[in-house]
Amino acid sequence: RIALESEIAALEQKKVSLAEVLSVKRREGAPKLSKCIEEAVRSLEMPRAIFEVDVTPSEKLTNKGGDMLRFLFSANGDSRLSDISKVASGGELSRVMLALKSVMAKITTLPTMIFDEIDTGVSGKIADRMGSMIGEMGENMQIFSITHLPQIASKKGAHYLVYKEFVEGGAKTHIKPLNPQERVMELARMLSGADLTDAAVENAKELLKNNL
Repeated sequence: RIALESEIAALEQKKVSLAEVLSVKRREGAPKLSKCIEEAVRSLEMPRAIFEVDVTPSEKLTNKGGDMLRFLFSANGDSRLSDISKVASGGELSRVMLALKSVMAKITTLPTMIFDEIDTGVSGKIADRMGSMIGEMGENMQIFSITHLPQIASKKGAHYLVYKEFVEGGAKTHIKPLNPQERVMELARMLSGADLTDAAVENAKELLKNNL
């Protein structure tokens, strides 16, 4: 029993030491990560955004160390930063998430990333810039982006249409690779809705011309 208690005490001390090493690395890396994410966020039409990774000691050790990590944010340059979950809108959260993932893509060796409607709450010029950022990430890794925005769907890469077919007993989900003409028509539908117009078709062609 004494031997076991001694071993437990030694392991506890090792756990504390490892947590301290991890805390030092986190505090050293937090400003660098904050700057990288802030720069990426500002490139997404938020020129005054401030982003900060806050590292503070937690009350107890967990399997993630002895720190509490928070993402602090201000969209308008206000120095009074708040927890991002409390102050960011849906569109702002989407942009911060994409910025975070774009930074991760540069410093990790992940082979694939999947974005499931990461463009929620954005449109127009912002959506176009997000699409360009996703495209840049795709030059170094495989990216799957599920989107309803033509500005993103028109970026270079393969375009697949996902749709449901209702059959007896339920529904089936299908995925179909689009050829160039089908891609134009699908983008036109995304632009105009149920009523396909000639203007939407021409707009879709222009989007593809500018992005391929």
